[in-house]
Amino acid sequence: MTVSQTPVLVVGGGPVGLTMSALLSGYGVDHVLVEARSTTSRHPKARGVSARSMEVFRRIGLEDAVRSAGLPADQVHFYRGRDLVDPDFVRTGPARPSGADGRERTPSPGIICSQDALEPVLLRHAEHLAGSRVRFGTRLVSFTDDGSGVLAVVEDTATGTRQRLRADWLVGCDGAASTVRAGAGIAMEGPTGLGRYLSVRFEAPLGRVVADRASASYFLTAPGRGGFMAVDNDRRWIYQYPLTADAEPPVDPSDHGLLAGLIRTAAGIPDLDVTVRDTMTWRMDARLATAYRHSRVLLAGDAAHAVPPTGGHGMNTGIGDADNLAWKLAAVTGGYAGDALLDSYQAERRPIARQVIDISAANARSRAGYRIDDELLLTATYHSTAVVPGAGATPGPTTLAATGYRPACRPGERVPHVRLTGGPGGPRSTLDLVGPGFTLLTPTDSPAWQRLAEGVRAAGVPLTVRAVISGARQEADPGQWRRLTGTGAAGAAVLVRPDGHVAWRGTDPAEDLHAVLRRILSS
Repeated sequence: MTVSQTPVLVVGGGPVGLTMSALLSGYGVDHVLVEARSTTSRHPKARGVSARSMEVFRRIGLEDAVRSAGLPADQVHFYRGRDLVDPDFVRTGPARPSGADGRERTPSPGIICSQDALEPVLLRHAEHLAGSRVRFGTRLVSFTDDGSGVLAVVEDTATGTRQRLRADWLVGCDGAASTVRAGAGIAMEGPTGLGRYLSVRFEAPLGRVVADRASASYFLTAPGRGGFMAVDNDRRWIYQYPLTADAEPPVDPSDHGLLAGLIRTAAGIPDLDVTVRDTMTWRMDARLATAYRHSRVLLAGDAAHAVPPTGGHGMNTGIGDADNLAWKLAAVTGGYAGDALLDSYQAERRPIARQVIDISAANARSRAGYRIDDELLLTATYHSTAVVPGAGATPGPTTLAATGYRPACRPGERVPHVRLTGGPGGPRSTLDLVGPGFTLLTPTDSPAWQRLAEGVRAAGVPLTVRAVISGARQEADPGQWRRLTGTGAAGAAVLVRPDGHVAWRGTDPAEDLHAVLRRILSS
């Protein structure tokens, strides 16, 4: 077998792995992605794309494409009724990312875009950036980790041809039954079998039936069983049927006639024309990997956490993993960060997954129902060696704020969105000023901070200084940025990591910015 070299090997080509590939390409990191499937998912699977994930897609230039592939915004509602024709139905909207003051919290609100529609968008972008280095129809056979790198054996699933790949780092984005996690000897902890469900992908002319109640999800109340998920709110649908021990009649997934009958009963339309396309049986678990890193192996997405789907946070938590890890791999492989930076990945992301699992499991137990919280993942506050706390601040644990998002500019928090105005084609949000490397945001143009940044760049660290207000670019709400930084008239310089989280802030251009970055980068 031939041996090829790559800095990073990504295993798994679902939404998390493809996002990882696109981000690595954006940072200039050579890598190979392998995926055992020959093509993207046929089944809708995960559907909710949260505001934070949409911000990631905005940063890599995919927000419009993903939004176009999803349901229209006016259909992102949640229906509750005995069946689809219940005259006493209740229809609610998601929790919107805007505060009591009415200000928008994000330029990129979440949408419903099913996985079978999302994956092709991500795959086209990943292939555009990395070309043949994105290899569908290629599976990981085995790997060994010698502490300085990983030697993997991969196989073309069509021809059986095998190849050896030497990688500095191996990232497992290969799902709940992760081959990478098993090979690294990382255990999972937490309960399994919280529920079993049969997902039935079918076609039926329901568009006119739901025209006055169009929603993303249709939850059935007693005596109804299960629920419907809209793929296009017209002909393409998913029916989720709970598989309980006392199910009557017993359900045979291969009996399409029986499944069509269950769908007609659940819809409340006895003569509905139903065509069953395929089925998928799945189990609800609430599990978390005991570690996110072992030597040269890292885990992301479902390989690291199995999140109950009640809340729509599972895939989005995985996309957040990719966003957090990709820039750190870029820094380490680029030679301007120490390997210890990668330890901050677990410190920042594992506690987030723990909270998401707990919130989602509580939703699953709730008899009163739950709402989709589009802003939950905006509230993540990181505390790790990759964040420099403010003077006198006592670092706490990495956490989510389940009570709601309150924008601020403290180290560890996502940099807040401030709406910007200016010439056509210019930035429309402070989030648009961030990246691809580190970004130093200043209230206005500052030659002093620019001079400091030049010294940092000369040392090999990618850093750009951008002013919130510069030339024609102004705040839509004058003074909002200074209020958020809380530093008075002079304003603060805010150092933002490539993933959009605040790493440090200061007010004195005499600061040793290079020393600050050395601390953040463990270099």
